[in-house]
Amino acid sequence: MSRKKAALKVIPLGGLDGIGKNMTVFEYGNDMVLVDAGLMFPDDEQLGIDLVLPDYTYVLENEDKLRGIIITHGHEDHTGALPYLLMDLQPKVPIYSSKLTLGLIEGKLSEHRIHSPKFVEVSDGTVLQLGVFEVRFFSMTHSIPAALGVCMSTPAGTVMHTGDFKLDQTPIDGCVPNYQAINECAARGVDLLLSDSTNATNPGFTPSEAAVGPALRHIIKNAPGRVFVASFASHIHRLQQICDASVAVGRKVVVTGRSMVTNTRVARELGYLHIDNENIIDAFEVDDIPDQKIVVLCTGSQGEPLSALSRMANGEHKSLSITERDTVIISATPVPGNEKSVAGIVNALSKIGCSIYDKSQTLVHVSGHGSQEELKLMLTMVKPTYFMPVHGEAIHLRAHAQLAQQVGIPRDRVFVVDNGDTLEMRNHQVRIGEPVDSGVVYVDGLSVTDADPVVLRDRQKLSKDGIVTCVVTVSHRNHKPRDIEIYSRGVSFSNDEELNRDAQEVVRTRIEKNAAADVAVDQLRKGVRNGLSNFLWNRTHTRPMVIPVVMEV
Repeated sequence: MSRKKAALKVIPLGGLDGIGKNMTVFEYGNDMVLVDAGLMFPDDEQLGIDLVLPDYTYVLENEDKLRGIIITHGHEDHTGALPYLLMDLQPKVPIYSSKLTLGLIEGKLSEHRIHSPKFVEVSDGTVLQLGVFEVRFFSMTHSIPAALGVCMSTPAGTVMHTGDFKLDQTPIDGCVPNYQAINECAARGVDLLLSDSTNATNPGFTPSEAAVGPALRHIIKNAPGRVFVASFASHIHRLQQICDASVAVGRKVVVTGRSMVTNTRVARELGYLHIDNENIIDAFEVDDIPDQKIVVLCTGSQGEPLSALSRMANGEHKSLSITERDTVIISATPVPGNEKSVAGIVNALSKIGCSIYDKSQTLVHVSGHGSQEELKLMLTMVKPTYFMPVHGEAIHLRAHAQLAQQVGIPRDRVFVVDNGDTLEMRNHQVRIGEPVDSGVVYVDGLSVTDADPVVLRDRQKLSKDGIVTCVVTVSHRNHKPRDIEIYSRGVSFSNDEELNRDAQEVVRTRIEKNAAADVAVDQLRKGVRNGLSNFLWNRTHTRPMVIPVVMEV
């Protein structure tokens, strides 16, 4: 296939079915670029699962084409799948991102014993040639410093990917979006725009991050005891405001929680977080300082059961505890699916009697994603010929598509697609192409496996109705039952002797009936399972998992 006739393929492998696991392939002929490699945290139905990754089989099948991996910023939903992807890739593929993002990624990769990755630092204004792709990077504002958008030119046309963004005019680090670069790309012509849809259902503008500072300072200044602030560990701008407020009112800052400790260290080393050594102390030193002189930065804003805030709320933290004189600030919004976990933390804190602040009471959090007016501004600045909303659930993608139509993009040029769908661009014209295989991969302990609905269904069944094991010994000559034992776990009738005796009789009857018919041992097991399962349903209206064991003696 000649390059002149090739199509630019845009293939989202993740990020279009929820807030997370963002990953998009851009492929032209024998060249391919990957933008982001994120993860998603499991929901309540995915029992025992640690992480959810996009299925990147398509990338592995075409790894000889992969010229580079571009990471727009350092959040887990854009970087978390990188260790697993790099372990599966045969060639050592370069990773392009900002200094802070690469610093955060390096710590993540070292945890997975991936050493000497091929990092290439880029920044606002960097231009790279990756195969046929000419890639231009430009600054964007988000809830983490050093966020980047990309504009990629190919023989088939030009694509812009905004990354996650909001149009913050007063960012904490003074780094505003590079409107000049965006407009220069627009002047050259952007055929297809991919834009962040997270807040597409929110009217108006997202408030500036700077608006949070005064509220945080007021609470920290007037709190009678210690102040505990739970935030995303990667929200460096928020951490800077907390540090500034603490120092201004004469409080020392304590950092606890593994990811919080790691990210604050990396951000300080790279010059993105500024606080003097004398104002930041170890958690084991707090006993030597009055409570009214302490602010604790901690993880746990999403109600994670093993986070620092959760352990402190439950009295399980090794060095810190929360009392009724203390104040807790939850400086984040629950990610969809985490609302119940966050409510559990708040209830545990309420039982302690401490003061609790969240965004429903005062301005202790603002989103890092642009609302409707900012999304419309981006669309009108870029003036794309075609538009594809990304980064969101279906409701967000649809809402963003409607905004695009409101600013004048024809409906037939707006593509709301699913993971695995393909857009093809030829001669600056875009249409739907052939889809590729996509889905999710589960990280379950040390194993990384394809989504197996049977395993998850079994776990859900075990969690709801428990397990019953029936061990039967039969004669090897005539299959007559000799001994029947029933064991159960997680069932309400485990101590019901009468029910257990009746269950044994049901199994004995079923075995004798099948033995008379001279069936094989496998058929005996099936008969035990069906007979015991039906009996338990009739007597208890529950369906525990029944495991029959039939042994010949």
